[in-house]
Amino acid sequence: MLHRFIFDRSGNFGIMTALLVIPLLGAAGTAIDFGTALSLRTELYAAADAAAVGSISQTSDAATQAAAMSGDGSLTLGKSEAQKIFFSQMSKKQGDVPVAVDISVQKKGATLTSTVSFSAQMPTTFMQVLGFPQIPVSGTATAQYDTPSYMDFFMLLDNTPSMGVAATTDDITAMKKATANGHDGGKDKNCAFACHIVSEKGVEDKKSYYNVARENNVTIRIDVVAAAIKALMAKAKDTQSMPNQFRVAAYTFGKTAQDAKNAKLFKVSDLDYDLGAVAVATDMINLMSIPFQNYYNDQQTSFDKALEGVEGEIKGTIGAGTSNADRQKIVFFVADGVGDSYKPAGCTSPKGTNGGRCIEPIDTNYCKKLKDRGIKVAVLYTTYLPLPDNGFYNDWVKPFESKIATKMEECATPGFYFAVSPTDGIEEAMEALFLKIVSAPRITS
Repeated sequence: MLHRFIFDRSGNFGIMTALLVIPLLGAAGTAIDFGTALSLRTELYAAADAAAVGSISQTSDAATQAAAMSGDGSLTLGKSEAQKIFFSQMSKKQGDVPVAVDISVQKKGATLTSTVSFSAQMPTTFMQVLGFPQIPVSGTATAQYDTPSYMDFFMLLDNTPSMGVAATTDDITAMKKATANGHDGGKDKNCAFACHIVSEKGVEDKKSYYNVARENNVTIRIDVVAAAIKALMAKAKDTQSMPNQFRVAAYTFGKTAQDAKNAKLFKVSDLDYDLGAVAVATDMINLMSIPFQNYYNDQQTSFDKALEGVEGEIKGTIGAGTSNADRQKIVFFVADGVGDSYKPAGCTSPKGTNGGRCIEPIDTNYCKKLKDRGIKVAVLYTTYLPLPDNGFYNDWVKPFESKIATKMEECATPGFYFAVSPTDGIEEAMEALFLKIVSAPRITS
């Protein structure tokens, strides 16, 4: 009988079940507790991600604070905003679990970095039986935002008499037709240039070809440049990704030839955040006037003096563009590349000077001076038109014609050069060069 009891297995299932029920219930309870912990961790990560990204978004308080900083440092407003965002994401279900949050929001150069770390101890239900009253839950989320470049543009526009040429083939035809009879006994017949004559006392010559162009609705090249600047202001305004990202000032080589002689730029607009106001001011961009034909031996186009003049307008430290207080400076230079000025020494023309009159491709030493100071130079080259039937052109410009475009590109900061024919779209070219500048990678230390 004892032998039968020992070897009888009919009651083993009940015994084994009794022995296994505790570990089975423990395993099931562990799975439930771990599932709850995993759900909490997922929710906390989502909250941390939202807080990290939201605290340094383009419209965040941290971005506004960073825009006012001239250097690197902690963004306290970003930290407060990240904390608010984090806890706003927490559900009521998980709200009873204490969560510790560590937040760091920093600006370094052009980059804002937000780091949100969290830790919590989730109470267990079933695992307490096994001696584990809590499950630790932790994680870190990091986000970065590269701020847009803050830029000051100093538009330097060549408005010297050569910019009075009719702008298109149709305009040239119309201008020649309007001047077919010439003036003062038949002088200057079939002329495509709109010379703007205003006496030294300021009296407008109503018969000057500038006014003939106006009366016949002929567009001259300076008109096209002025219209392009106005259109560019609208484009710049639409392109801004942050308030006050761009400021613009505009200058011409002088309102009168007397100004040019005395190296006095004409200020079209002071440096202004209001790009609409700059657009309105472009109505003051006009062809430089001369008091009479061949005044000052036609030496009105001194790139040297114009570039020196605009450099004097650029005050203070040249920034890297990382904030509103650390703005990049860009000279946006529009010209046809042929200088004509009184320069008895240092003339780069292969023919030298003509009684001190220097007709040369742009002397890039003055561009280099700007660039050495950290100022970027953008060049829109309005291609100089050859005049093969003109003796003066053949004698003084043709010898260096092949170097004009090369020198203009040399003047520019690498990548900031654009050439356009007078009959092509100057407005489109100006916009393309602007977009090239604002999308260029920013180099910071």
